[in-house]
Amino acid sequence: MASVGIFVGLVVVVTILSKSHADRNVYPSAGVLFVHVLEREYFKGEFPPYPKAGDSSNDPITFNTNLKGYPDRPGWLRYIQRTSHSDGVLYGSPTAEHVGKPTIIEITAYNKRTFETARHNLVINIMSTEEFPLPYQAEFYIKNMNVEEMLASEVLGDFLGAVKNVWQPERLNAINITSALDRGGRVPLPINDLKEGVYVMVGADVPFSSCLREVETPQNQLRCSQEMEPVISCDKKFRAQFNIDWCKISLVDITKVVPVHRNRPDPGMGVLPDIGEYNPPSESLKSRDYLADFLITLAVPSAVALVLFIILGYSMCCRREGVIQLVHHSSIQKSSKELRSMSKSREISWPLSTLPVFHPVSGEVVPPIHPDNYETTSMPLMQTQTNLQNQIQIPQQQISGKWYS
Repeated sequence: MASVGIFVGLVVVVTILSKSHADRNVYPSAGVLFVHVLEREYFKGEFPPYPKAGDSSNDPITFNTNLKGYPDRPGWLRYIQRTSHSDGVLYGSPTAEHVGKPTIIEITAYNKRTFETARHNLVINIMSTEEFPLPYQAEFYIKNMNVEEMLASEVLGDFLGAVKNVWQPERLNAINITSALDRGGRVPLPINDLKEGVYVMVGADVPFSSCLREVETPQNQLRCSQEMEPVISCDKKFRAQFNIDWCKISLVDITKVVPVHRNRPDPGMGVLPDIGEYNPPSESLKSRDYLADFLITLAVPSAVALVLFIILGYSMCCRREGVIQLVHHSSIQKSSKELRSMSKSREISWPLSTLPVFHPVSGEVVPPIHPDNYETTSMPLMQTQTNLQNQIQIPQQQISGKWYS
């Protein structure tokens, strides 16, 4: 494992390596980006080798990191590992509140081939420095980078070198790195090698250069409001490697920031006040009369329903309007029954045609096809040619041209 502090053109290794299973001590500075790489090669020695000596050892290893005695890491410390075949990275920016308080991080490595684990401790001793925090801080949004790519010392060093070339400070340090996903960004589609994007905050000891101030001009602010790229003169110094969204740049002068003091209540000792001993209820419970509940639940609704039934019966049977409605309903029902009985035994005469029927081919007059001897009571309303007993057949033409009946 390796831990580095990032400065311009300088990589300082501050990890004290010791024997296996022993604690590792790192000494980051408050207000400076802290990066600690969990190397898979280092943990491979904790697991048994492959059965065959000639096979290359490429075990899938994942890491779990947490503050000792707690399920998660401190709020300022983040962790990322893309795949089980890549190294893990711990990164973050400690604050002055953590100075002098050793932070013990438990690192558990899981070997997915053998299902074995190895656990080491990382002791973070945060040191204070007089030159931090730097008064002028700028945050850049880089669209063509992922956070693990930006955490690489050579990539971050190139970016700080480009910023120093534009800003021209005496001291320039990386303060923090945040993935765009932690700021509410969307996961990019897996096409055209799209990146998540990363926010990089740097600090310097001199005011912002004129190039960085160009984004604050009214013309560039208007272009940003119209979702157009602003015109920045120094963008070409970053464009070769870093695609910066200048509309999202943030320039902060902490010397002009008014501190906000909030009066927090005293948390106290965390012990409840003494209110005496707890007195449970007695074992002998008093009997309860459910008559009132019964009357309210059943008797009252039943009485209301009975009153409504009496009122309805009186209005329908005793008053003139109700009697008329009952007689009218009875007459309608009686008429309906009479019509049904008549329809069952009705004698319907077959409708005779008032005009002669002509044969469509010969032109002869065809007599009516409704003799008087038909039983009309069993005759369906829709008559077809197949159910006529005395139907006159119409001559049809044969293939040879002769007519037949």
